[in-house]
Amino acid sequence: MASASPSARSAATTDPTGATRPRNRRQLIVEAAGRVFSERGYHAASMEEVAAGVGITAAALYRHFPNKYALFAECADVMVDGLVTALDAVPPGAALADVFAAATRITVAHRASGGVYRWEARYLSREDRRRLGARFDRLAERVDEAVQREHPRPDERLRAMAALGAIGSITMHHTSIAQRRAEQLLLASALRVAASDPAAGPQGAHLVVELPAQPVPRTRRAQILAAAIPLFARDGFVSVTNGQIAEAVGLTPSALYRHYPGKIDILAAACLQAAGLLAQGVERSLREVAGPYDGIVALAATYVAYSFEYTELNSVAEAEVAGLPTGLRRPLVLAQREHIAVWEQQLRLVRPELDPRQARVLVHAGFGVAVEAGRRFRWQDTPGHREAVTALVVSALGL
Repeated sequence: MASASPSARSAATTDPTGATRPRNRRQLIVEAAGRVFSERGYHAASMEEVAAGVGITAAALYRHFPNKYALFAECADVMVDGLVTALDAVPPGAALADVFAAATRITVAHRASGGVYRWEARYLSREDRRRLGARFDRLAERVDEAVQREHPRPDERLRAMAALGAIGSITMHHTSIAQRRAEQLLLASALRVAASDPAAGPQGAHLVVELPAQPVPRTRRAQILAAAIPLFARDGFVSVTNGQIAEAVGLTPSALYRHYPGKIDILAAACLQAAGLLAQGVERSLREVAGPYDGIVALAATYVAYSFEYTELNSVAEAEVAGLPTGLRRPLVLAQREHIAVWEQQLRLVRPELDPRQARVLVHAGFGVAVEAGRRFRWQDTPGHREAVTALVVSALGL
C-alpha cells in the first residue's frame, strides 16, 4: 500500500474530528519514541523528535502523553509486557525451544526500541522500576522453569538469564540482518547457553587473564575522572552535577573547568579509557594463542575479566556513549568496530559457515550473555564466576 502524501498526513494531524487519525496512533508513537530513546538516550531525546518520527506535531503528541516521562515509562513497559504476553501464550510444559522462540520473535520485532529497558530504565522512578522489575522476574521465572525442566542444574537462574541476554543482545547493535535469520541465530544461541554446564568452565583452555591496570590517578585531571566514573555509574551521567564531582576531589565546581571544558568531556574521557583498557587486554590475550578456538576462548575470558574488574567503567561506557556528541563519539565507535572485527575474524575461522553479519550477531550475543550472567552474580569477582561466565559466552557462540 502506498504511503500517504505529505498533504494527507498534514490534514490528519490538524483535523479536529480525528476522522483520518490512524487507530494505532498511540502504538506508532510508542514505537517511534522507543527508537529515539534507544538511540539518543532519555535525556537527549525530545518530544519534537518523537513527533517527527510519527509525522505529527508536538502538540498532537501531547494529546496522547502529558510529558516525556509518561511516554518513556510506557516505552520501557512495551518490551517486557510483550515478552510476558508472548510467553503466557506458550502452553505450560512446552518445549524450551518453543519458550525461547516466543521470546526471540518479540525481541527481534521490537529490536529498534528494546534498548530502552536495558540501559535507560535506570531513569524510571523507583516505583516504576519496581513494577517493571516484578514483570521481568515473572518472565525470568517462566524461562527458568523451562530451562530446568530440560537441563536441570542448581544454578539459580544463571543460564536462564544468560540465555535472555543472548536474545536481548539484538537490541543493542545495528547489524543489518534479515529478521528470520536473526531469530534463528539467537534461538540457537540461547538453546546452547541453556544446555551448557557453566560450572565446568570453557573447554580446551582455562585462562588467567592479566588486564592492564587502571591508571593511578596521580594528576588532578585523572583524579577528577576517577571520581566521576562511580558517580556516573550509580546515578547516570545527566543526574550527576559538577558540584558532586568537584566535592569528591576537594575542588570548587569552577575549578573543574581548568581540567575539562565540560562534564561531557569527562564522560568522553571515561569512555576512551574503557576502550583503551579493553583493547590492551585483547592484544595481550591473543599473543600466544595456539589457534582460532583458543583465540575465541581468550577473547571471551578477556571480555569477562574486563567486565568484572572494571564494572563501573564498563557500565558507564556502554550506557552513556549514545549521549555523546558526534565528534566525541566517533573515536569510540571506531574502537568498538575494531574490537568486534577481531572477534568476527576469530569466530569465522572456527565456524566458516558463518557470514560476517551472522558472526557479528553472535559476538554481540556473547556480550549480552556476559552482561546478564555478570549481573546475576552481582559482579562479585571470583575465579569461579569468571570461568562460569566465560563458558556461557563460548557456548553462546556455538563452540
